[in-house]
Amino acid sequence: MLLFNNCHYKIKNMLTVLILAALFTLLLSGCGAEQPKVYRVGILGGGSMAVISDGFKAGMAELGYIEGQNIVYDAPATAADLSDVQGIAQKFVEDKVDLIFTSGSTPSALAAKAATEGTDIPVVFSYAATEESNLVESVREPGGNITGVRYPGPEQISRRLEILLELAPQVKRVWIGYDKNNPNTDLTLKALRPAASALGVTLVEVPAATIEEIEADLAARAQAADPGLDAIILMPDGFSHGPDGFALMTKFAAEHKIPLCGSFLYTVEQGAVFGNANDLIKVGELAAPLADKIFKGTPAGTIPVITPEQDLYINYKVAQELGLTVPEGLLKQAAQIIR
Repeated sequence: MLLFNNCHYKIKNMLTVLILAALFTLLLSGCGAEQPKVYRVGILGGGSMAVISDGFKAGMAELGYIEGQNIVYDAPATAADLSDVQGIAQKFVEDKVDLIFTSGSTPSALAAKAATEGTDIPVVFSYAATEESNLVESVREPGGNITGVRYPGPEQISRRLEILLELAPQVKRVWIGYDKNNPNTDLTLKALRPAASALGVTLVEVPAATIEEIEADLAARAQAADPGLDAIILMPDGFSHGPDGFALMTKFAAEHKIPLCGSFLYTVEQGAVFGNANDLIKVGELAAPLADKIFKGTPAGTIPVITPEQDLYINYKVAQELGLTVPEGLLKQAAQIIR
């Protein structure tokens, strides 16, 4: 009996030692476990396009990237000029960020691409022109270490003219005042000129270097018996979308009772008869899955570039004031109708 109790005691002690050893091993392995990766993303760009970054962050959050936990965003103040953009991009490279996200600017995307050349830092751009910019090799295979969401300017401006003629088929002369030095201008005109020719529309072009030149042209037309235009189309530049230029065009269109064809929702809310553009929050959200794929190991240059869908906004009240009948087909396509 004594022998049995002694053996039982030894076995019990051995089990205790084994359990303690196992717990100690687990404790050590836990202390040495690899910590979750915290991704650092440099955001290049801002200003009026900063909302794209908001969409990108929201999209990343939906994919499980929580700011301050497993992802950190470095977003310096908006660059004032191209040299600032290049400097910020280079700083991101020196800081060895995990990815550079560019928000709504072709020059920013090009600066990020140049700064990361020869490194393994990927770039995801948003709302940047892919045509004639040397930003990517192709939309299907962007190449290098870059991908993103393109700015569909050529399709938008051509569609803008088509929608105008669906609303007002009598229009024959369309005024476009534009910043001749804007990087979007050449690409836009290359799409708009042949579209106008095919539709039998004359473009009344007013290339300008300053908003004062646009103001002078409209002022002269306001004094003429025939202003020489039947409608105005907003161009993708600061003259059309800046507060001063937009106010000039809106005022002229209202006083002469002609259609003003807009872009983003705010232009329609403020007097354009319609607008076709992209929801910039959605543009940012579209970029998030691209970054996620990159973080999970897919080379950026193999991920096809995304083209965002256009949204149509209609100011039904303005259309009625102009005596225009809005086709049912357009009403069904509209993302928002202002009545």
